Amino acid sequence: MARVQILNETTIYPIDPSAWRLWFQWCRYIYDDNTIQYGYRFIWRRPANDGGSLQAARGQARIPSIAVMEQLIAKARVEGWGNKTDPDESHP
Repeated sequence: MARVQILNETTIYPIDPSAWRLWFQWCRYIYDDNTIQYGYRFIWRRPANDGGSLQAARGQARIPSIAVMEQLIAKARVEGWGNKTDPDESHP
């Protein structure tokens, strides 16, 4: 199990308090043995009027289309964090 710290995140969806929104995030994963890994993830956030919490889905998030995924990645690059890599890429 890992604790996840969100370092950067972006979405292309307009703010709508009643809508789910897909986010693209750059995260630090801190494992029980205190090892650290970095990586990207897609994750859904519940509607703001339902608390706005993240929807953990056992490591999976439904991506509605390749176009949406590409838009999120492009936005992260424009924001300056979309080309980061884990300094230790020796793990999966």
